[in-house]
Amino acid sequence: MKMVMKIAKSLSATLLSIMFAACMVGPKYHRPAVQTPVAYRDFSENPQLQAQAASFADLPWWQVFQDPKLQELIRTTLKQNYDLQLATERINAARAQLTVTRSSLFPQVSGNANFNGGKENLEQSKYNFLTLTADAAFQLDFFGKLRRATEAARAELLATEDARRVVVLTLVSDVASDYFTLLQLDLQLAITHETVKTQTDSVKLTQLRLDHGVATKLDVLQAQQVLDTANAQIPDLERQIAQQEDAMSILLGNYPQDIARGIPLVQQILPPEVPAGVPSAIIERRPDIREAEQNLIAANANIGVAKAQFFPQISLTGAGGGSFGRSSAFSSLMTTQLGIWSYGAQVSQPIFKGGALKGNLHLAVSEHQQTLIAYRQAIQQAFGDVSDALVGYEKLHQVRARQQETVADLQETVRISTLRYKGGTTTYLEVLDGQRSLYGAELTLAAARGDEFRSLVQLYKTLGGGWQQ
Repeated sequence: MKMVMKIAKSLSATLLSIMFAACMVGPKYHRPAVQTPVAYRDFSENPQLQAQAASFADLPWWQVFQDPKLQELIRTTLKQNYDLQLATERINAARAQLTVTRSSLFPQVSGNANFNGGKENLEQSKYNFLTLTADAAFQLDFFGKLRRATEAARAELLATEDARRVVVLTLVSDVASDYFTLLQLDLQLAITHETVKTQTDSVKLTQLRLDHGVATKLDVLQAQQVLDTANAQIPDLERQIAQQEDAMSILLGNYPQDIARGIPLVQQILPPEVPAGVPSAIIERRPDIREAEQNLIAANANIGVAKAQFFPQISLTGAGGGSFGRSSAFSSLMTTQLGIWSYGAQVSQPIFKGGALKGNLHLAVSEHQQTLIAYRQAIQQAFGDVSDALVGYEKLHQVRARQQETVADLQETVRISTLRYKGGTTTYLEVLDGQRSLYGAELTLAAARGDEFRSLVQLYKTLGGGWQQ
């Protein structure tokens, strides 16, 4: 047994040095040259802003989303969400697969034990023997088949780690976006309740004025119409809120339940500046692009594995052991020890495989081309996402600002109309028209606020936010 172990160790030391000095067939990986824009589309006319190397994506998510309740929801999601748990287990599986693949680079040693005993009738002798043997096998990786396979497995492991980062970024963004949607619905519901309260008083006042002959039946009907419109909105908004809470609960890894709120939407703070950073840095920041590149590295290594199949496969083997025991056939029942050892080499050269080896190589090359296309497509799509997000954030900010001005103008219109009505210079219909327009504008403003915050979340996501975490 000791002899076999010595043989295995000497083979390992000698042959590993020979193996790693040998060549590896197949192309070496080099990152493909991809032409990227020198400036983001929206910032091409603003060189000062474009030149900033710092990016909004450099900030961790807890510095971007400063609502304590939202931070708590994100942490719960990252702890309990099933998609993230699956992504983590895929990393564990890929790490185990790398260990399995890498093990082929080392000698494979196995041991065997056999015990037998008995009595021979002719000799009337008794015997008991224990046989211990060990076998060692080592495949010489002269052409890099095993090393290329290990390289591919390592890249696949890194790809699963980047895939997990994609899941994390997606979850952070989805929770934040859904949270701002929930705050938007809360605001719209509060506006509707306030409108119902105001219009209820208005209907009562108009009815009282009708009884005194200073208002018309049409005034009452118009006031009632505004009240009914607002009342009809309440159950629909409550439905949307409940369904939004259910969706968020599942995202958090919980059963449907109420979702705690923190800072109201109108008090949420937008960052004063949202720098996009240098365009070329997108390749490093976006985890989906890094995942696509690791898949490309793995596919490149698999070409080497396929090419190595054309060359001889050389294996070395060794075995040794001995039998230990006693037999009455020997004088004085003396112990016997029988030692055995052997070694050998095996060479296997493919001669005719019916085109299987060429087909396997062509398959590996095609899969490499597919991953290369997917890599370039991921980069192109990333710049499209960033451009859309930049345009969206800029324009939705303008929409919200202008809608806020519209609401302010309508509030002033309602105030003046009410004064004119009380002064007897206009009818109550003018007041009702103003109130109806103001109610619709306030709901639109609430939606615009929600859109603005969701566009901020989308921009953070497309830039690869939190990539350093």
